[in-house]
Amino acid sequence: MKTVVFTSLLTLTALLAFKAPDITLPADSSARSKAYKLVWSDEFEVPGLPDAKKWGYEVGGNGWGNNELEYYTDRRPENARIENGKLIIEARKEDWQGNSYTSARLVTKGKAEWKYGRIEALARLPSGRGTWPAIWMLGSDISKVGWPRCGEIDIMEHVGFDEGVIHGTIHTEAYNHAKKTQKGQEVPIKNAITDFHLYAIEWNTNKIDFFVDNQKYYTVEKTVLGNDVAQWPFEQPFFLILNVAVGGGWGGQKGVDESIWPQRMEVDYVRVYQ
Repeated sequence: MKTVVFTSLLTLTALLAFKAPDITLPADSSARSKAYKLVWSDEFEVPGLPDAKKWGYEVGGNGWGNNELEYYTDRRPENARIENGKLIIEARKEDWQGNSYTSARLVTKGKAEWKYGRIEALARLPSGRGTWPAIWMLGSDISKVGWPRCGEIDIMEHVGFDEGVIHGTIHTEAYNHAKKTQKGQEVPIKNAITDFHLYAIEWNTNKIDFFVDNQKYYTVEKTVLGNDVAQWPFEQPFFLILNVAVGGGWGGQKGVDESIWPQRMEVDYVRVYQ
């Protein structure tokens, strides 16, 4: 693990530029106006399977509550691997355990969880109708209270039939897509499938800000949504999830193009600051 204290704009800019020279960092980003400490990261530098000390797998092909078509596999390099300094999560068209597609869903659950901070990932997204990549978080009490009471923070979602539109969303017991009351915003990123972009949130006791390439495009505030846990469950640790789904209630709204597979999300790094 690398631990760095960022005390200036120049220090943080230099570190990001080392991994992502094509990213232009605006001088007014709130992340660089404060002293942030890097508390956890994965730079994906060692080829092979993802680091088992940092990532686990959620496995199965039961639709995952969204009528998804993929089977998420366990420690299978065809679906999740490190190569050329990138994490590759690859969805493939193949028969597996009664499903017609495979993919991977990596989680830090039971290994690393965080309450508040800046969580960011530099990623390039898959393309094509039926792809549904996500970088997101769930409350650590999900096994006790279930979804959506545990809370969900979608740092980045993208559906292939609406290419280049990035979504940042929160779900709670009071505000969620099952009730069509979720709180979120979208932002157009015309080259999301060809270039790497930095997807991030900054989360504190009162609000969650959403960013693409350090440009804030959405904020949810506790004072607006309400103080009750059903409205604001974001006062507990959350764990991180990286996955590529196939089809589903949202990703498959316009069908699935069977000619495009395999498709991959590439992640250059994941970093958590507090």
